Amino acid sequence: MMGATRSRWFRAVLVAALLTVTQFAGLASAGTIDKIRTDQAIRIAYREDARPFSYKEPNGAEPTGYVVNLCKAVAKHLADQLGVPSLKVVYVPVTAANRFEAIEHHDADLLCEPTSATLARRKIVDFSIPTFIDGASLLTSDMTLHHLEDLAGHKIGVLAGTTTEDVLRGLLKGRSISAEVVPAKTHDQGLASLEDGETSAYFGDRSILIFLIKDRSKAPEKLEILEDYLTVEPYALALAHGDEDFRLAVDTALSHIYRSNEIIAIYDQSFGGKLKRSDLMDALYVVSGLPD
Repeated sequence: MMGATRSRWFRAVLVAALLTVTQFAGLASAGTIDKIRTDQAIRIAYREDARPFSYKEPNGAEPTGYVVNLCKAVAKHLADQLGVPSLKVVYVPVTAANRFEAIEHHDADLLCEPTSATLARRKIVDFSIPTFIDGASLLTSDMTLHHLEDLAGHKIGVLAGTTTEDVLRGLLKGRSISAEVVPAKTHDQGLASLEDGETSAYFGDRSILIFLIKDRSKAPEKLEILEDYLTVEPYALALAHGDEDFRLAVDTALSHIYRSNEIIAIYDQSFGGKLKRSDLMDALYVVSGLPD
């Protein structure tokens, strides 16, 4: 009898353990889509200082910019895909320093700012199909500077905590150029340092540099962007690592947007005619817009 009692006790403990494991497995497998359906909301992470892709005006009610506006369109398509007609968009402010933590810690569902998709970053987050193609260059007020090599002995500003900063340091080291890198907390701070003569150039993606000249500069006529493309930066939306269902849903939404005139309206509205759509961008929309 004692053996039978122990056997029944062991089976009961085993069943309880299996039920517990199953419950936890169910919780672990519950992905972003389930949470979106439960909360009736999608959380979009944005930057306040990444004009023209992701920013918020001082008196603006909602963030805006090309990537933010694209994410708003993605949210509308997801509402149809997931059967959540009253899907709400919740905005989560992030910085260049903590943006990936917001995705890793599930504080936000989509990172909607100028995020370069890299192999190193794929270790911590996943990426959608591409959303933009850009390349880094140099903004300067010194018309005697024409190439990166000309900046030997000078100070170069760059946004801190970005792949752009890493690339700049790598370029200088690889080309044996002795120049001082001056990290800036925001693009506006980097521009101010340049215009005040504290730095000789500011390194950044060309589209951002164009907007700094047109929208933020005190003396745009005194600035120019060097012709050299020093990097190629493919932007994409970052999302939680390993959530294949959600990534497929986001890629499906983007593909439908790309294969319609909707993307043209988003582009034109976001850039307001200040950044013309290039042949490269048109090709990106054609190639990235995957068939169903």
